[in-house]
Amino acid sequence: MKTVVLAGGTGGAKLASGFQSLLPPGDLTVIANTADDDEFFGLLVCPDVDAAIYRLADEFDDEAGYGRKGDTFATLDALSKLGEPSWFRIGDLDFATHLVRSGLLDRGCSLTEATLDICRRFGLSTRVLPMSDHKVRTRFTTDRGELSFQEYFVRERLAPLLRSIAFDGIASATPTQDVVAALAASELVVIGPSNPLISVGPILQVLGPLMNSKRTVAVSPIVGGIALKGPTVEMLRAVGFEATPLEVARSYKRFAGTFFIDSRDAGDSHAIEELGYTVIVTDTVMIDGGIALAKALLEAG
Repeated sequence: MKTVVLAGGTGGAKLASGFQSLLPPGDLTVIANTADDDEFFGLLVCPDVDAAIYRLADEFDDEAGYGRKGDTFATLDALSKLGEPSWFRIGDLDFATHLVRSGLLDRGCSLTEATLDICRRFGLSTRVLPMSDHKVRTRFTTDRGELSFQEYFVRERLAPLLRSIAFDGIASATPTQDVVAALAASELVVIGPSNPLISVGPILQVLGPLMNSKRTVAVSPIVGGIALKGPTVEMLRAVGFEATPLEVARSYKRFAGTFFIDSRDAGDSHAIEELGYTVIVTDTVMIDGGIALAKALLEAG
């Protein structure tokens, strides 16, 4: 089954890995968020794109929650000793990816072309595509001023009071032909269990007109009132939303026709069905690397 997974850097990427274990080579495409991309030391860093690639290549560092497993930080430590800021932790192996990407971009490749080249170098049959080749950047308005994604998440550790979220460049960002073709050929599109505001939201703003709700399934990132990874609950509340599967379902209603919730949230199923969804209640916690959930999604599709 030709499957597309829309993914941020954590839950969506893990679910994509589960699909890769079940689908024939080449049947899976991952469309990754690029709104949290940024430049460090003159290199373009694409955290969500790279998380998907590393996860699919079995290189992701689960313990750290980012980057490549077994990484070291000699380069960053040397830069720090030379007076460069080192709050954004890029490992030596991770630096290699960013050097290759930036070199390809400097030679005239698009972000999509560079990403597919990196997928090839990691030996992947799965394609990871950026949501757009146009530059989109998340901006957080806080009580300490406007901050970039990485400044707010990594440097400030979410301490400033969040007032609003915006995406610079989103109005002019368009999907690439590769993204258009992948969605057109898909038999199943899955909105992964990533942060709906900052990971999935930008993707849907870019791809919205291409989405077919009849073959799109969304997975709630909220399980029993908490997010299993990241500050999804806190961010939803900070900008005036309820941190519930029902609230997430409302935000995806234009894009998906089926909604997966965890068995711990079965009490929300009726209210979500009233929105017009087909609701499936199952275990959405991916303790097996996403394989069981991916199998359930394929069966539903």
